[in-house]
Amino acid sequence: MERSTVIVRKKNLNQAGPITKSGSGPAHNSTSKFVLGSNCITSSLVTSYSTEAIMQSFGEPWPEFNDGLHYRDLIRSSDSGLTLIEFYSKKYKNSAPFLGWLQRIHNKQITIDGNAVTDPDTILREGMELIYYRLPWQEPDAPHLLEILCEDDDLIAVNKPSGLQVLPGGLFQQRTVLTQLQWRSRKLTSSSACQEPHPVPVHRLGRGTSGILLCAKTKLAKSRLAAYFADGTSVVGVSSCRRGMHHLHFRHVSRACPAHAGVLCVRHRHTGSGNIDSNSELNTMRKITKIYRALARGVINEDEVTVEQPIGQVRYPGVAKGLYVASPSGKPSFSRVDVLERNMHSNCTLIQVEIQSGRPHQIRIHLSFIGHPLIGDPLYVAGGQPKCFDPHVTDESLAHDGGYQRPGNPVPGDCGYHLHAHRSVFPHPITNEVIDITASLPSILRTQEESKAITQG
Repeated sequence: MERSTVIVRKKNLNQAGPITKSGSGPAHNSTSKFVLGSNCITSSLVTSYSTEAIMQSFGEPWPEFNDGLHYRDLIRSSDSGLTLIEFYSKKYKNSAPFLGWLQRIHNKQITIDGNAVTDPDTILREGMELIYYRLPWQEPDAPHLLEILCEDDDLIAVNKPSGLQVLPGGLFQQRTVLTQLQWRSRKLTSSSACQEPHPVPVHRLGRGTSGILLCAKTKLAKSRLAAYFADGTSVVGVSSCRRGMHHLHFRHVSRACPAHAGVLCVRHRHTGSGNIDSNSELNTMRKITKIYRALARGVINEDEVTVEQPIGQVRYPGVAKGLYVASPSGKPSFSRVDVLERNMHSNCTLIQVEIQSGRPHQIRIHLSFIGHPLIGDPLYVAGGQPKCFDPHVTDESLAHDGGYQRPGNPVPGDCGYHLHAHRSVFPHPITNEVIDITASLPSILRTQEESKAITQG
C-alpha cells in the first residue's frame, strides 16, 4: 500500500522560483542557472529577444448547435440473441438509463443495417451493424480563440483559455481545442493538393485550466511527445530517479518566436556532454518539465512543500469512469509547491507548482490534500476529496435526449479555480533542441513585482 508524504522546507522567498521576464533587445549576457525538475541546468545565455508584435491567434466562433454524433457497433457472436434494448441498456448504461434508450429507439435514432428500428425487442444477430444517432444539441458556452505560442512543421503549442475543453467528452463534443485545430488545418490545406493530418493534443489540461498545450502535427512527433509525458509519470516513485540532482551543461541562443508578443519560446542548442542525442544520463531522466501557477486558499506557512500523495479513482455520480481523488491505494504522484507571495488580507497564497507526474487533476488534488485547495475550486476540498460524495446516489431522471440529467453535484469539468500551465521545457521531438515555452500569466496569477513591471511598460 502506498503512503503519502509531505515534505516542507523553509527557504529565502526571493528564491521561491524562476520568474521569466521578457523585454525588447538583449536581456542578458551573463550565466544564468535555474532548476527545472530533476535537472539543474547551467546555461551561458548569449542573447534574448522579445517582440512587441501582436500575438497570433486563431479560432472560429461556435455554431449554435453541433452536428450530433453517430455511434457504430458491429454485433459479435457474444451479443447475438440479445434484444435491441438489452444491448444498449446494458452495454451503454452510463449514457442513458433503460427508459432513455427506449425513448431513443422509439424516436428512430437507431438503425440496423441502415434501416430505422422502433421495436426494442428486435433480436440481434452476429454481423448486424447498429448505428445510434445522437441528436444535435446546444453545447455550454466556451471560448473559441487560441493563441499560438510556438509552431513549426512538427508541433504547435497553444495558450488554452480557461473554459475550453481539450478533447471531446460529455456535453462538449464540438467546442474543444481539437475541433479548432481541425478547422484551422482544413483552412490552411484547402488550396493544397496534399491533405496533411491535423494537429492533435498530446496531453490534457482541465477545462478550467489555462496555459500551454502541446499538439503534434506528425505521427512521429506525437509518439515522441506522448512518450515524454508517459516517461515522466512512470519514473515517479522509483527511488533511483531521486538519488540527486542531475546537471546538464550547454550553451544556447534564445529568441522569442516571431509575432508572439508576451511569450518566451526559447530553443537551446546542446554542445559537448549535454548532447541529448547521446545515450547520456539525460535519456534516463524525465524529459519534460511542467511549471504551473495557481492561487491557493489560505496562507501556506512553508516556503516549499513537496507532496507525494497517491491518486486513485472512486465511484462518483455523473463521472462514468470514476473520480480521481487522494487515495492511499492510488498511483504514485509527485508535486513540488513553491510559495511566491502570501496575501494575509485575502487569506490566499500565490504559488508555483512543478509536477513530475501527470495524474488527472493532480495539482487540485494535492493542494486540497495539504489543506489549501485552489481558490474557487468547486469540487475538491481539504483532504483531496470531493465536496459532495455519496457514490450510491444516482439521478435517474431523463434529459430531453433520453440521457441523464447533468448532475447537481460538482464535477471535474466545472471551472472557477485559478490554475495556469505557465512554462514547459522539453527536447524537440525531431531536432532534439530544448524548447522552453512560457505562456503569459493571467493578471490574478502575477506577483506584485510582475504586475508592476507590466504597468511600467
